[in-house]
Amino acid sequence: MAGSGLVLQTPDGEIDVRRPFRPVRFAGETPIVSRLEAGPVEVVNLIGDRRHASVDLAALRTGETRRLAAGIHIAYCPADRATLRLHGEEHHLTTDGGLRIEDIDDMVVCSEGPIVLGSVTCGSPS
Repeated sequence: MAGSGLVLQTPDGEIDVRRPFRPVRFAGETPIVSRLEAGPVEVVNLIGDRRHASVDLAALRTGETRRLAAGIHIAYCPADRATLRLHGEEHHLTTDGGLRIEDIDDMVVCSEGPIVLGSVTCGSPS
């Protein structure tokens, strides 16, 4: 996940990451050359071994929800502040702050965002 001005060049073409808070996915073994068109940018990466775990990275905006499967999740606040609701409880985050969420099978609500949500669950994807 990146901000404006960054393009990833692969042997199969470009991966455009110019739009903020729009996750892109690609295999970790893909050869990539980054091209900065305008800066600065901030990038959040989530990398996992697909043989042992499923990983997902999402950007939630105010009012959006996401179902969390049992696993480990990190809610990250990339901006001034963010609030998420889990089990009816509000959690307030500030810039560069995060919240670790474990072993919960429930819905998370972004009350104020954006929130970057990284998830790692056991087992390989089907």
